[in-house]
Amino acid sequence: MRELSRDLGSYVILSLREVNVLSIRPATAEDAGLLRTMIRELADFERELESVSIAEAELARDGFGADPKFRALIAEWNEQAAGYAFFFPFYSTWQGRQLFLEDLFVRPQFRGKGIGTALLSYVANIAMHENCRAMRWEVLNWNKPAIELYKSLGATFLDDWRLVFLPSDGVRGLAGKAA
Repeated sequence: MRELSRDLGSYVILSLREVNVLSIRPATAEDAGLLRTMIRELADFERELESVSIAEAELARDGFGADPKFRALIAEWNEQAAGYAFFFPFYSTWQGRQLFLEDLFVRPQFRGKGIGTALLSYVANIAMHENCRAMRWEVLNWNKPAIELYKSLGATFLDDWRLVFLPSDGVRGLAGKAA
C-alpha cells in the first residue's frame, strides 16, 4: 500500500491510500484487438480455443462500421482491461425486443471483485432503456460459480430447451436445398 503524507505545520497530516477503481465503457473500434484477445481468453477458459476463428478486422468491421452487428463493453480495474460483455438485440415472437449476451468474461486475476455483476447490470440498464422485455445468455453446465451468480440475480434456466448450432458447412448445405 502506497501512502503519501505531508505535515502542514504541526496541525494536519494528510494520508492518501490507493483506491481500486472500476470503470465500464462502450468498446470502440480501437478495442477490436483487445476484444479478440479476451475472446480467446474466454474460449481457452471454456476449453474451446481451437474454435475461435474471428479476426480483429472482422470485429472492427462488424461492431463499429456503418451497420454494427453487436455492441461490447470493456471493464477496466485501475485502468487495466479486466473483462468485457458482448451483446446484440434480437426479437422474440413471444415477448418482443430482447438482448442476447453472447459473452461475459472477467479475467482470472480480477474475479471476485464484482466486475461480472457490474457488467451484467450495465447490460441490463441498456436493455431497460431500449424497452427490451428480457435478456438471454448461455452458460456451460460445469461453470458452477457463474450458474450460482445468475440464480442469485433471478435468472431462469430453460432446461427443457436445447441449444442448436448449425456450422457454416451445414448452412451452405441447407442453403443449397433452397428452391
